Amino acid sequence: MSTTRVLVVDDSATMRALIRHSLAADPQIEIVGEAADPMQARQAIKALDPDVVTLDIEMPGMNGLEFLDKIMRLRPTPVIMVSTLTQPGQAATIEALRLGAFECVAKPNGMGGRDTLAQLPALVHEAKRAKTQIAGSRDRQISAPQTAHHDWPDLIGIGSSTGGVEVLIALLAQFPADTPPVLIVQHLPATFTASFAARLDRASPAHVVEARSGEPILPGHVYLAPGGRHLSVRRSGAKLITALSDEDPVQGHRPSVDVLFHSIAKVCEGRVTGAILTGMGRDGADGLLAMRRRGFRTLAQDEATSLVYGMPRVAWEIGAAEKRVPIGGMAKAIFH
Repeated sequence: MSTTRVLVVDDSATMRALIRHSLAADPQIEIVGEAADPMQARQAIKALDPDVVTLDIEMPGMNGLEFLDKIMRLRPTPVIMVSTLTQPGQAATIEALRLGAFECVAKPNGMGGRDTLAQLPALVHEAKRAKTQIAGSRDRQISAPQTAHHDWPDLIGIGSSTGGVEVLIALLAQFPADTPPVLIVQHLPATFTASFAARLDRASPAHVVEARSGEPILPGHVYLAPGGRHLSVRRSGAKLITALSDEDPVQGHRPSVDVLFHSIAKVCEGRVTGAILTGMGRDGADGLLAMRRRGFRTLAQDEATSLVYGMPRVAWEIGAAEKRVPIGGMAKAIFH
């Protein structure tokens, strides 16, 4: 395994030291440089050509979001944002993911010590593996569905993880205002999903909400699983309703795509479509297989357009997905 070369960008010397300490635990990671502001970082990226950049949001001269946008437009490089979990930072973190950040990690808050940075080494390696796919991610075009209403599914389930924020924003922008009901699990911390639902609502003609337990599942609505809680579909008489639970994580996640998809396979009837988008791991593959065995349509994002081809790959390999689709054709495929 080749060394992963990292540039650390943060205006706090203490924070740079904490990140350096966390990454130094992995002998396959080399910190090739540090920068205290975007101007220094710009020069360092040109000179050092790092595999991965860690980047703060609030910095002097130019904030991290502006700098991230420039990186992704001019020199696409995997960027891991290291930010706080304060209320103002939530919307900024969602924006960072939309602009193309590979992932966001919380800064230590003084109570958890360095534990919040423990995931950094693994994320750095995953980011490097995704590097070759980042360059084209900003130019993906998603085509709107053109099929007649009678061809639409009765319900749509979508699961995604790393790289999914940007893709979901673009995808839901193409969904019609009278879309069939859509249920989504995107792996995000609990503090981010309300802001993300609001961001999706602004981007989509359909009405996007963070799901609450016991809501009727209605056309024209998109229900996003709240962070830290499983989302599933339940039947109440002739109607379908949402259900939230605090049961143990599945495939390491809560919410879990598998939980949602298995519930859809169990209680739904008629024309149903499930789709797995970009993400690490295998969450959702088993649930999608259950949906396919019920005769529902099942789709997986293809490798070329996935930022991380993990979840879609497993779904395809176990026969859960009947078709692999580039993200540019996903909306059309879902509504076919």
